[in-house]
Amino acid sequence: MAKIVLDGVDKVYSGGVKAVDDLNLEITDGEFMVLVGPSGCGKSTALRMIAGLEEITDGELFIGDQVVNDRPPKDRDIAMVFQNYALYPHMSVEQNLAFGLKLRKISKSEIKRRVDEAAAMLGLAPYLKRKPAALSGGQRQRVAMGRAIVREPQAFLMDEPLSNLDAKLRVQMRASLNQLHERLGVTTVYVTHDQVEAMTLGDRVAVLRDGRLQQVDTPKNLFDNPVNLFVAGFIGSPAMNFVGAEMQQDGDAAVLKFADHTLPVPHATLSERPRLRDYFGRQIILGIRPSDFDDASLFPNGGTAMEVTADITEELGTEINVIFGIDAPPVQHEEAAALAADAAGDGELEAAAMPLSGNKSVFTARVNPRSNVRPGGTLELAVDTTQLHYFDKESGLAIGHPANR
Repeated sequence: MAKIVLDGVDKVYSGGVKAVDDLNLEITDGEFMVLVGPSGCGKSTALRMIAGLEEITDGELFIGDQVVNDRPPKDRDIAMVFQNYALYPHMSVEQNLAFGLKLRKISKSEIKRRVDEAAAMLGLAPYLKRKPAALSGGQRQRVAMGRAIVREPQAFLMDEPLSNLDAKLRVQMRASLNQLHERLGVTTVYVTHDQVEAMTLGDRVAVLRDGRLQQVDTPKNLFDNPVNLFVAGFIGSPAMNFVGAEMQQDGDAAVLKFADHTLPVPHATLSERPRLRDYFGRQIILGIRPSDFDDASLFPNGGTAMEVTADITEELGTEINVIFGIDAPPVQHEEAAALAADAAGDGELEAAAMPLSGNKSVFTARVNPRSNVRPGGTLELAVDTTQLHYFDKESGLAIGHPANR
């Protein structure tokens, strides 16, 4: 095992296209680090530079204590798992697992030990004599992972290994990956565009946009304390709701006004984020996560409430997503626009910056499944104002975040 350090790493392609821009990232020994971001953000390029499959234009890459910029992939002691399984169709599972070890002239007894251990770990023991064509997609992906495991490398590099699996299999394989990492403790760098996958797998998650690192932190801290609009909108499903709001002083307290709604700013928030006082009388961008709403009728002492009209309801069994319009224009900011463009590329409706009708903004609330809300009906929404997010209108940076002081 070894730590991996990217020190000021750049990747510039012909024509001056910069895919990775001054990437500084330290992946500690035994850590499961996830690189996440929209298509084209540079995450796979960064992984391929660690693997040695892409040359580094500038900066240094360390694996352990060694600079490996000029080392070929075979000398980096890493194992890679790709999106496509890349199994040899004419070989059995056992032969596929053993093939790389045979090329390295490992003894037959050692090959058998490693193959048997990996097969038992991955639940492949009953399938060792089968060819890949006789396996399910999940079983084939486990063989691909087994082929990496038998190498016993310093680090695993995984490039969207679950993207070809259906939703149920992805959930199962995420659990398997978590268990494998707990057992093996090998440094792992994992690339995905799926932020749910990133949040459930990573010890820490690095969010990239346009080749630049936006924030690296634990999943919980990314969710609770995003450094800017982009991270706030990218992390979390459904996405965070954004709206322009005016901060107003109200005696010793403060309130937020937007459309026909007024929300109080808790005293504790003003104490924790004193910079908010600089925004009295100014416009900011307010962020509210869907999970910080609920049906006020189920919480008679729930405090602050907003009255809205439900346009669409999505009943998911464990919760109801309520989609409604706010009589305020969509947030106009380059980071919100980037989120909307990424959502459009994935064919999804995101609340980040997409108008519902006219000049209204889309909001999503996640409410208790016992709610009686129906499309077209009026709903009182309780708002947890202790969890509101505040962003500078010009820079898009989170106001009062430690990284922005």
